[in-house]
Amino acid sequence: CRNVPPEADPDETELTEGDVIRAVREIGLPSLKVQIQPGKETLVNVETIFYTRPQPFERSVTLLGFDVDLVATPVRYTWVHDDGTVSTTSRPGKPYPAMDVTHRYREPADDVHPRVDVTYRVRYRVDSGAWQTIGQTLQASGPAAELDVREAAPVLTRP
Repeated sequence: CRNVPPEADPDETELTEGDVIRAVREIGLPSLKVQIQPGKETLVNVETIFYTRPQPFERSVTLLGFDVDLVATPVRYTWVHDDGTVSTTSRPGKPYPAMDVTHRYREPADDVHPRVDVTYRVRYRVDSGAWQTIGQTLQASGPAAELDVREAAPVLTRP
């Protein structure tokens, strides 16, 4: 992609896709926090629900004298469970009763730190021109949450 303002000497100023990528990385894409249900504790072999809340990303910046509009859209969510497993979805999940993003921990553990990493597709336009899509996706790693995985033992009681 080569864009040159009409008033500039074409040999002096050009805006490349690399310039746009650097600007997006400098601004930073939204890092999303993983939400966990039932909360800060879960049980071994019980479905633990994960979800996140996507944030819109729209910015207008000036790069090398050009007005550039940026829009980033999440296209993939990578759920890092911090037990050696990872899952990927195209949706951000939902809280209970939806159980579209879940994980079953197999071993008890203290201080597990799950997170969600979001992959974005970025579109941009220069000086209100046609929208273009960056040829690569960009990722933002979310902050780690705190979770304890407990083991429960059944207890029989008389009614």
